[in-house]
Amino acid sequence: MSPEPILTWKSWPFMERPLSSVLLIVFLSGLAVFLYWLSVIHWQQPLYYILGMLLVLGNLLPYFILTEYELYEDRYVIRYLFFKVSRAYSDFGCFYEDKHGIMLSTFKIPRRLDAFRGQSFRFSAKGNERDELNRILSEKIGKKY
Repeated sequence: MSPEPILTWKSWPFMERPLSSVLLIVFLSGLAVFLYWLSVIHWQQPLYYILGMLLVLGNLLPYFILTEYELYEDRYVIRYLFFKVSRAYSDFGCFYEDKHGIMLSTFKIPRRLDAFRGQSFRFSAKGNERDELNRILSEKIGKKY
């Protein structure tokens, strides 16, 4: 286990994509107003409003917070605001790339469950880590789709 990471980068989509962030804030504001009208005013159930907004914001939280990625020889570490995720490369069977990052899949071929069981690596705004990340994952995991 090496003490120094072989690749590190940071991603913060909220700051890196200002137009998308403004549109998201406008959408979330409209959703909050609609849910408040529906659940609090119309149904008189404020608990539904609180739970609904917590679910929506909880799912979008990674978009709003700074994420730090570190790749080591035998594992990766992802640091979020309040917690850290670390897993060995041997837990994954393949990986594939999209325009915003790379998804590691626990299966030998990409599946729909990857969003729940796999791990997503978001690229930074400049994407300088893209080629090196692909090289490291090809070496550690092997199968790329």
